[in-house]
Amino acid sequence: MKIARRLLAGAGLAAMSLSLSAAAATACPSYNNPTVFGSANVPANFMPDPWVRNVTAGGTVSLQGCGFSWPGFVISRPDFRFQYTGTSPTGQLTIALEARSNVDTILLVNAPDGTWHFNDDYRGTNSAITFTNPMQGQYDIWTGSYYRSSNNPAQLLVTELSY
Repeated sequence: MKIARRLLAGAGLAAMSLSLSAAAATACPSYNNPTVFGSANVPANFMPDPWVRNVTAGGTVSLQGCGFSWPGFVISRPDFRFQYTGTSPTGQLTIALEARSNVDTILLVNAPDGTWHFNDDYRGTNSAITFTNPMQGQYDIWTGSYYRSSNNPAQLLVTELSY
């Protein structure tokens, strides 16, 4: 009887551990999640350039706690998503995050090929990622902060010009 109870208790702990692991994984950034600030189609040679969207930067989900080697905090949902089509006339596409508050921003982007890109402190404490010969497809963007925080006013900029 004691052995049966121990086996049941062990199975219960294993199931609880699996469900906690699954819960932690669902809290991490995922491009499968719906966006917070919507989406857009952005064709090459778009006007006006830069394309600007008001967002908030920050979050409570630790990138390092999700298996990334980068510091910073985001939310699990992408802040914004855009479909890029065409060929950049300048050969570059820059995604930038400018804080409108006193926060150190980080930028996390999942590119169309599924690779993750990160930046902290491109210009001062603002972040930017430049793609050379950018791919067509879906770009999912997380606008985060270096320190755990939320509701920090910011602007997301997308440009094909020098940034």
